[in-house]
Amino acid sequence: MTGRIAKSPPAGRLYDELLVTLVQAGDRRAGERLAARWQPRLARTARRLLGDDEAALGVVQEAWLSILRGIGSLRDPSRFAPWAFGILRRRCADHIRKAQSARRHSGECTQEPIVAAMADEALAIREAFAALPADQRLAAQLFFVEGLTLAEIAEVQEVPVGTAKTRLFHARRKLKAALIGDDT
Repeated sequence: MTGRIAKSPPAGRLYDELLVTLVQAGDRRAGERLAARWQPRLARTARRLLGDDEAALGVVQEAWLSILRGIGSLRDPSRFAPWAFGILRRRCADHIRKAQSARRHSGECTQEPIVAAMADEALAIREAFAALPADQRLAAQLFFVEGLTLAEIAEVQEVPVGTAKTRLFHARRKLKAALIGDDT
């Protein structure tokens, strides 16, 4: 028991469940509404993982193709969020692997330039997130930005809840250190 009081899901989650159910029944308009609601969230997460707006949008389109092809097999519409983010995570990982392979074959340098000065807090946060290992960055993005629970993060990352909790703990510690200038 986590000590949390059980509460009803927010209206947005219930609406998403309804949309998923309607999409599974063949309602194209519901699919368009679901995509309109989820496109910004998936794009934001892809940009955080890939660090490239253009690549992120392409990966999100690929993820949507997989989501719409496989939505009929989603047994529990309430699990749409972790299921969709899991698909996105796999598409981002595929993109990163392909990009690394292309750089190796072309002989490009794989290091990105480091930004010397922080212009504002948003830049500091982006840099702090970018400095996190990929697994911690995804856990932090899903928790702090997308509002997923530890169980949902574990499902997206295909790890036990304890591992997701550890990743989030370390990400939080590193973000705090980076943002307050502490070298912990």
